[in-house]
Amino acid sequence: MKLQDFDYELPCELIAQYPLPDRDRARLMVVERSSQKIHHHFFLDIEKFLPPKSLIILNDSKVIPARLIGTREKTGGRVEIFLLNRLPDGYSYEAMIRPLKKLKIGEKIIFSKSSIYAELIDTQKKIVKFNRKELSCTLGSIGHMPLPPYIKREDTQMDQEYYQTVYARKSGSVAAPTAGLHFTDSLLKKLKSQDHQLEMVTLHVNYATFSPVKEEDITQHKMHEEEYFVSEKILKAVSKVQAENRRIVAVGTTSCRVLETLAVDTMGGAAPGDQNLQRAAPPARACASTNIFIYPGYNFQMTDILVTNFHLPKSTLLMLVYAFGSPELMKKAYQEAISKKYRFYSYGDAMMII
Repeated sequence: MKLQDFDYELPCELIAQYPLPDRDRARLMVVERSSQKIHHHFFLDIEKFLPPKSLIILNDSKVIPARLIGTREKTGGRVEIFLLNRLPDGYSYEAMIRPLKKLKIGEKIIFSKSSIYAELIDTQKKIVKFNRKELSCTLGSIGHMPLPPYIKREDTQMDQEYYQTVYARKSGSVAAPTAGLHFTDSLLKKLKSQDHQLEMVTLHVNYATFSPVKEEDITQHKMHEEEYFVSEKILKAVSKVQAENRRIVAVGTTSCRVLETLAVDTMGGAAPGDQNLQRAAPPARACASTNIFIYPGYNFQMTDILVTNFHLPKSTLLMLVYAFGSPELMKKAYQEAISKKYRFYSYGDAMMII
């Protein structure tokens, strides 16, 4: 497929810049694949569209305050460091650094109201080394929430709460698994009371999730790697649900990618476009990384229903959604969302494809 097949025009005013005060009051577009019908509701009504005793898979990854603002030790000039990947020594990180060209190897970047500083140790690989190991405990005092680039404002205290799912537990993401932002504790409790099963997987979202595909032939795109973890309990739950022919609901493209990675691994590394895959039980255990690239033509094995936000044009996230709902139906849905002024992207509204 061609890259232009995944493009669309979005008025800037539809890009949500702030979260809603009540998470579950976001709008919910429900898209029926079988009938090709589109309905409009609110997220708090989501239980109306869930099959009985659904298994709902949530990503419990927690966003870290990965954006650090410091100053050059000698000149006092501003430096922004966006942490990407922690390296094995525990002190060093791959990062996006601005202004990289002005910095010298060994130069210190100081963070105010803190004894922590960083040094640039590799310009080409963009690696900084901190004077303290394992920053996770101190990032809260020096870091900022890493809002995506289409949110044109500085982060505030509000984002510490709202750019995080209510069930976030395991630190490691530099972007939120945004489909989960709409859930509240009361809504989760309600779903459990209705006999739905809620289980957590972990996939740490990295910054590459915002990178647009550049190859005109999308099959040539090299997908980024993301770490994931699935417990033995989840694997057994998935197997049991499939054996009982109940439905699996992936909350977000991240949860979907984890589920489908399990399916592909089970089938011996079959390619995403392979139409000959059969629905299969997950492997015995999973704690690894995935670079699965899902685009139209993919045969979904573990995901029956997808809950997702509205995604950037030409992104791998949009390609996954097109694969799940069909390109024709998803183009129709996106155009309807635009015409009805849905809020788009991370702090925007939601879609449920059933």
